[in-house]
Amino acid sequence: MNLNATLFFQMIVFFVLGWFTMKFIWPPLTKAMDDRRQRIADGLAAADKGKADLAQAQARISLIEASAKTENHARMVEAEKQAASIIEQARREGEAEKARIVAQAQQDAAQEVQRIRESLRNDVAALAVKGAEQILQKEVDAQVHAKLLDQLKAQL
Repeated sequence: MNLNATLFFQMIVFFVLGWFTMKFIWPPLTKAMDDRRQRIADGLAAADKGKADLAQAQARISLIEASAKTENHARMVEAEKQAASIIEQARREGEAEKARIVAQAQQDAAQEVQRIRESLRNDVAALAVKGAEQILQKEVDAQVHAKLLDQLKAQL
């Protein structure tokens, strides 16, 4: 092959590749970089604005604190009086609530004891039937002995 033709075809391929890159690859890359640059600039601007807002807020806070210190003393005295009265009222209500809770707990405990006793009676009756069944070596009919179970429960 001729050296000039090879160089010519390589130049054409190079220019086609350059055109393709400039046409299809380079614009999305530059757009992405520009978008990123804009987002960074927006972020920096927002940070600067945030710093300025923070400085203004701190200045307002210091002014409010200065005015609040003068007003707070009188309010603190009144708040302490109110707190003392609320504490006393809560103490009185707390004792009444404590008595109610103790009574409720005693009632719940009594119900739980009754429920456990009933459960134990049922368990004992079932064990008695099982024991009788094993002694007799045959199955006990539940319908026939339902009355016996009820009588056992009543006796226990």
